[in-house]
Amino acid sequence: MINVDLNVSILLKEYPFIDRFSEAVKLGFKAVEFYWDKTHNTDEIADAVAAAGLKVAAFNLDAGDLAAGDRGLLNDTARHDQMMENLPVAIGLAKKTGCTKLTALAGNLRGGEDREKQLDRIRENLQIVCEEAKKADITIMVEAINGFDNPNYPFTNTRETIEFLDSVEAENLSYLYDIYHMQRMEGNIIATIKENIHRVGHFQIADSPLRNHPGRGEINYANVLRTIEECGYTGSVGLEFISDGSTEESLRWLPVEHRGGIDLKTFSF
Repeated sequence: MINVDLNVSILLKEYPFIDRFSEAVKLGFKAVEFYWDKTHNTDEIADAVAAAGLKVAAFNLDAGDLAAGDRGLLNDTARHDQMMENLPVAIGLAKKTGCTKLTALAGNLRGGEDREKQLDRIRENLQIVCEEAKKADITIMVEAINGFDNPNYPFTNTRETIEFLDSVEAENLSYLYDIYHMQRMEGNIIATIKENIHRVGHFQIADSPLRNHPGRGEINYANVLRTIEECGYTGSVGLEFISDGSTEESLRWLPVEHRGGIDLKTFSF
């Protein structure tokens, strides 16, 4: 059985953010994930999650203005205070919702500054974030994302990202493996999963190259999901694709009976 969750920040956009939790339940989901939301306080979000009876698989720390091109605060010297102010608030929300995994986007590289110096800054800030999260038994995750859509992001492949995470030397730091992004950048998905499953804290999926739902592109998700299951992974796989219609229409590939968890013995694409 593959545990799945719905990313209610990239999907269900036809509804106000706070209503998406109840809408996810109506669609048959038992778990969600989301990006940091600045339009509601944490009590409102926690209450909406509780009212819907959902689990929260993961959510992002404040990553800045994603629509404007921000990709995290760890490398942004001007917003270090913003990062530090968000951290206890995010940990508080995690406690309220029972979430044990938070994603920290690294932040864009800054032009005209030495790359290694910037990696040192990201490393130091990750150490701070991990140390605070550890007190609450929370795992921090960092993902690699594709350089076509995100040309200034520092981590664009699995090997270099995991090597960097190792250099942070934090026990509660893991790799978020976004299969769409890594198909764009490196391919070799099944071999990469098998080699690095012990470092993966969470998976996110969409098909490539257009980031729409599985079955619409070049990735053989039947084999990929089977590999994840065979590797003994027990975490969640987040649906983080872009719908080209309503969310409900874009989920027709995944029958309702599989939205609480995909049974690969009876499910086929």
